[in-house]
Amino acid sequence: MENAEIEQEIQRIFNNNKISDLKKFIEKRSRLNTANLGLSYGFHVVQSAGVLITTIAAGYNIKELIWVGVGMNILASLMDVFQKLNTSVSKKLYKDIEAIRNGTYVDEGMMVEGGEKFGQKDVATKSKNGSNNEEEHAQETASVANSEQQVQSKKLQMAETGSLASAQKAAAILHH
Repeated sequence: MENAEIEQEIQRIFNNNKISDLKKFIEKRSRLNTANLGLSYGFHVVQSAGVLITTIAAGYNIKELIWVGVGMNILASLMDVFQKLNTSVSKKLYKDIEAIRNGTYVDEGMMVEGGEKFGQKDVATKSKNGSNNEEEHAQETASVANSEQQVQSKKLQMAETGSLASAQKAAAILHH
């Protein structure tokens, strides 16, 4: 085999990998979008039912039923967190799809099917001009992690506030 044939074979393998990744990314985004639709509707139904049950139970002084409503609000909060997580994964997949389309895609080892650590970086990120820029990548990773941490903190705060309010109502009824 000559060098030109070897390079062509290597390029064919890389192109097939990009096509395979593109198909996986599109399929995964489709599944995530479908799941998010269900989670979105489910969140609103479960949260509304939790508030309704807690309110009715408080009105009729049914102490055990109050905790069912509180539990439903906690479940709704978890559904919302899963939806936000799916959205962030979907955004990452979209960026990879765009990079494949633009010819700037670098396989960074994000597992679509699972089995390894999610989002583990196998190679250094390359900027659009093709040069390695690990410092830029580290700053971007830290920024994304900080943003995700702020979102999770806010969600937890909101969930705790909603659950705390329901729990305080329940405690007030239990003490009477």
